[in-house]
Amino acid sequence: MKGYVRRLSLRARLGLLAAAAVAVAVTGVAVTAWLLTERQLNSQLDSNLRSVQASPAYIQGLLRMCQVQELPTEQNKGDRTPTPYTVQVVTGDGTVCTAPGSSAIKVGAGDLAVALGLRENSLHDAVSEEGQAMRVATSRPDSLPQMSGNYAVSIAQPLSVISKPLNSLAWLLLGVAGVGVVGAATAGVGIARAGLRPMKQLMDVTEHIARTEDLSVRIRVDGDDEIARLAESFNAMTAALASSRERQQQLVADAGHELRTPLTSLRTNIELMMRSEKTGRELPPDVRRDLLSSVEAQITELAGLIGDIQELSRPDAAPGSASMRLVALHEGAERALARARLRGKELTFTCELEDWFVWGEPAALERAIVNLLDNAVKFSPAGGTVSLRLQGGRLSIKDEGPGVPPDELPYVFERFWRSPSARSLPGSGLGLAIVARAVQASGGTVGLHQAPGGGALAVMTVPGARTPPPETPPRKG
Repeated sequence: MKGYVRRLSLRARLGLLAAAAVAVAVTGVAVTAWLLTERQLNSQLDSNLRSVQASPAYIQGLLRMCQVQELPTEQNKGDRTPTPYTVQVVTGDGTVCTAPGSSAIKVGAGDLAVALGLRENSLHDAVSEEGQAMRVATSRPDSLPQMSGNYAVSIAQPLSVISKPLNSLAWLLLGVAGVGVVGAATAGVGIARAGLRPMKQLMDVTEHIARTEDLSVRIRVDGDDEIARLAESFNAMTAALASSRERQQQLVADAGHELRTPLTSLRTNIELMMRSEKTGRELPPDVRRDLLSSVEAQITELAGLIGDIQELSRPDAAPGSASMRLVALHEGAERALARARLRGKELTFTCELEDWFVWGEPAALERAIVNLLDNAVKFSPAGGTVSLRLQGGRLSIKDEGPGVPPDELPYVFERFWRSPSARSLPGSGLGLAIVARAVQASGGTVGLHQAPGGGALAVMTVPGARTPPPETPPRKG
């Protein structure tokens, strides 16, 4: 049964669930109503039986018949208590006195106890000689004139006066319950169809995306209920996937474009040396030396470009991940400055560092500072000065180079973007993009500005503290 239900559609299952819920509710109400009605009718029947009193003359006539076995006189016939009740007299020895034409009711122990004066009354179910179920109320009436002995009077009525209405009520409740269940199932299927229409749209869109890989499709959002929020979340997810794929494709295209130039140059130089070997015409030593130096430089450039692409292609570290740790930014800046001094031996470096602790990836933050210092070294004139300062979480690097034209400042942190004036210099155009990524992962900001008096000023701000904070990474947002 469970397997069959699982094979049903969601719409059919909702309709079946609605029908089952209504069936349980209607059944509970119907059974409760039937039981309450039965109890009320039984109580009313008992009350009626207790209230009915046979006339003294009729009781006297029944007693005479018991004593002399005679037929009732015309006077007694006229004094008979009208039915639907059956009246009989029960004597202390168990004799039953019933009017001719009436079916005697079997005497119970309670009836005899009343007749003997041991009980005041008795109320019970019994069966007549004809097999009809009866409800019997037995009591001992006040002493009648000129009569003596132990006897009681039983007033009875067929239980069919209750069972027939109850049976009719049961059939009526059964019909109402059946109509209610069928109506609930129909309404449940209809409501499920209307309520699941947005889910069908979502299913159609997901199947379309799986079939065509078209992430531009969006679901129409109506209202603000849970299904509408699901549609909004799905649209946001597909938009994020489309943006991610677009960035990936752009990275691959840009990387291919950047790799083409050094590879072409490298291939040309190698082909030139191979042709020299095949033809037996040796290149002049200085030309061969220049070609080998060019090949070495191009291989170094390719290795650096591939490393930068790998750095940008890896996923960002999530807050609280193993790679996010407490970083002493001032120590990373000191190590980066030591590396910069090796590259710019003809430059003067000034340094002013305060202690500053942040949460981030140590290697990524140190590389960000190295890239900023490399730019300063690359564009600084011989004998120039590069200043490094860290104060209050604000790390600034100033050089005395030509600076960056104002119209180029908005693009300096884009991938593979290179200033026209810097395209003759070594580099991949990914250094500042890597800086921006590392700083943003730590919740900071970075910018490049024109320095007062000339040159470029790179400013990197990362939230943190002068003393080591608790070992709990901050949450973004």
